[in-house]
Amino acid sequence: MMSLHGNLSELPLEQVRTLLAVVDEGTFEAAAAVLHVTPPAVSQRVKALERRTGRVLVMRTKPVRPTESGQVVVRFARQLARLERDARAELGIGDSGRGALLPVAVNADSLATWFLTALTRVPDELRICFELRREDEEHTTSLLREGAVMAAVTSSPDAVSGCTVRRLGRMRYLPVAAPEFVERWLGGRPRVPLGQVVADAPVLLFDRRDCLQDQFAREVTGGRGAGALRHYVPSSRGFAEAIEAGLGWGVVPRAQAEPLLRAGRLTLLDPERMVDVPLFWQQWKLDSPALAALAEAVVSTAAEALDQ
Repeated sequence: MMSLHGNLSELPLEQVRTLLAVVDEGTFEAAAAVLHVTPPAVSQRVKALERRTGRVLVMRTKPVRPTESGQVVVRFARQLARLERDARAELGIGDSGRGALLPVAVNADSLATWFLTALTRVPDELRICFELRREDEEHTTSLLREGAVMAAVTSSPDAVSGCTVRRLGRMRYLPVAAPEFVERWLGGRPRVPLGQVVADAPVLLFDRRDCLQDQFAREVTGGRGAGALRHYVPSSRGFAEAIEAGLGWGVVPRAQAEPLLRAGRLTLLDPERMVDVPLFWQQWKLDSPALAALAEAVVSTAAEALDQ
């Protein structure tokens, strides 16, 4: 059986590009439409590539998903496509009017607070089309490993194989609730301890992967997590609005929380405690002007927006 990593350069480019189209489009039929060939032709190319590598490269599900070996080929295909676009642009023979796609994984709170500003700082003349994939910062690295994205905002300082990593800073979260919620759960005499409140009162979570509220709760309760009354709101803006409406307490990015605190629409549960999440920028090791420009914009914007 051939060594997949050692012989990627020998793979037929038509077959490699076809595999990438299948993974990106999700089905053989959709890939055929994009490539302007028949679905049987797409199937034949993928099977030929699998025979050549001696590996099963995709799971024939809906949508199609790459196997571990398929992820290696997909990463190779994206790197080739990126390098080809950059070379064509430098030679002045790029596709007229078409931008180059650059897929990036980013967590919802960065997307809602500072990341879009970074994208606006990338020079227009590079003609980059950004495809943003929203994912929890603890899981964006999986998209890098799969070859689904070329760069990611992540909480991991450990570089994914074939990637570089740079520290961005810390996103600070403040524990907040609506004033009426605070009065309902912390009011009265004698005053209810904060630890008891966060262990018993309704709490807001972004999704089932969100552990920030439990992290804060363990600090104020001495090890006990947040309560069993949990509401899941998978929207950064909607999350803050749900807390403001009194649905529960939660930790909110400082950039979102501070205007609401100043307006009296939210109240700090504990001014002495907060939750910090370190963020890093990981990207493929490619000599690409587009990736380099994006990295520079992201790092400089993060330096302004995040705690250092």
